[in-house]
Amino acid sequence: MSSDINPLSTDNFIFPGEVFANTANFDKGMRQLLPRYDEMLDVLVRCIANTNQRILELGCGTGELSLKLLRCYPSTQIIAVDYSPRMLQFAKAKIEAAGFADRWVGIELDFGEWANNSLDLSYYLKMAIDNKFNACVSSLAIHHLKDEMKLKLFYRIRESLISGGCFWNADPILAESAIAADIYQAVREDWAVQQGTTLTEIRAQIGNSIPYGYSNPDQLATLSVHLEMLTKAGFDPVVVPWKYYGLAVFGGWVK
Repeated sequence: MSSDINPLSTDNFIFPGEVFANTANFDKGMRQLLPRYDEMLDVLVRCIANTNQRILELGCGTGELSLKLLRCYPSTQIIAVDYSPRMLQFAKAKIEAAGFADRWVGIELDFGEWANNSLDLSYYLKMAIDNKFNACVSSLAIHHLKDEMKLKLFYRIRESLISGGCFWNADPILAESAIAADIYQAVREDWAVQQGTTLTEIRAQIGNSIPYGYSNPDQLATLSVHLEMLTKAGFDPVVVPWKYYGLAVFGGWVK
């Protein structure tokens, strides 16, 4: 990994989605914090049905989902978007170290801004690219948008996909009731203990998240609300290939 990466946020304040004050804690910390994190991402990867893909990734973070896609599908080309410079820098170094630099391009961009205007990604990339994709994916990012912006984003994603293209999102969801919320919390606490730590210890590494651009600290919606928004945006069929308590993979196709 490049030695010039500064993984620390300024004054412990972080963008929504960065989670940890030190980016170097992200990959291990997320695996301790979120039950079956790798299984969740692996399910999303398997939902990309074939290997000749142009994929748009929204909120690439440290590049974990990008790496799984690139390793699974040798012909895949990924345009990855994130608004965090330190996340993009971390992801870029990881992708280069794995030998995939020629199949991955990172763009510093708030995808809420992309959803809210008509500018093509080529404008932000400062080079000509095909703005239609076989698939769009996201993990642990879209839940930072308010619901009206989620819906705008889903419309924008549909417009960016070719006929037969698909969109998959792996995200935490709002508990359907107080009882369900207690169950989901207990599962996370048990998971942390299984990883040899506690939620208290993990949360001690978490930075102070502040609103940035179109994103805010958690703006969760229930799974049913997500599916309704996807249907309204024109995805058909809409499916849920994986759910584990307060986490889910959901999405659909464009006809």
